[in-house]
Amino acid sequence: MRPLLCLLLTLTAFAADKPAPVETDKRVQSDGKGWRIEKAVIKDPKLPRVLLIGDSILNGYQGHATKLLAGKANVDLWVNPYNQSEHVNKLLGEVLANGPYDAVVFNMGLHGWQEGRIKPGTFEPLMKGYVEVLKAKLPKAKLLWASSTPVTVKGKPTEINAEINPNIVEQNRMAAKVMAEMNVPVVDFYGLLIDKRELARGDMFHWTAPAYNLIAQAAVDAILRELSSK
Repeated sequence: MRPLLCLLLTLTAFAADKPAPVETDKRVQSDGKGWRIEKAVIKDPKLPRVLLIGDSILNGYQGHATKLLAGKANVDLWVNPYNQSEHVNKLLGEVLANGPYDAVVFNMGLHGWQEGRIKPGTFEPLMKGYVEVLKAKLPKAKLLWASSTPVTVKGKPTEINAEINPNIVEQNRMAAKVMAEMNVPVVDFYGLLIDKRELARGDMFHWTAPAYNLIAQAAVDAILRELSSK
């Protein structure tokens, strides 16, 4: 039996002339199939189309989310290691050309805390530009921002990483501000997991299956709620 999702391209977009993205920081790798786009095998074209965008956390929760949406939506993925930038806003437009989509859940956070990746004062304008691309390309779609998950201490998963996690908290705060201004609901992955750090895997960034199931359920509940309001 064919799976709901099949690997379409391991590229940054649907164009075959683009190289696969590379993350130079060995601490934040893809943790799964890799950076890629997966396109749903559409058996029922009458179902809504959903696009999930994120980093390795998406690799963790997409399987459960896809199962929860089986028979309710056709689900595409864009798993990538990007941070806020003009470059990624351009790539986003290219990826969205594969739509239209009825709902999009998007996140960018675990690859932008390193010094020098996002210039001071540019996070909010770039995040706003990202949302503007979504709204321009998908004017009828329901958009949902997913906050970035907590970062813990390597080998001590119940402890918060004092070096990195404050950056995640601040970027979540700035992103939430932009989303409030642009009327985009937030799915609070961070809030769901901050007091469930016993479910962290212990490698700083990733989580065990029960944690991924929690955020998958939250994402799917939000998607179905938004779709029902269309």
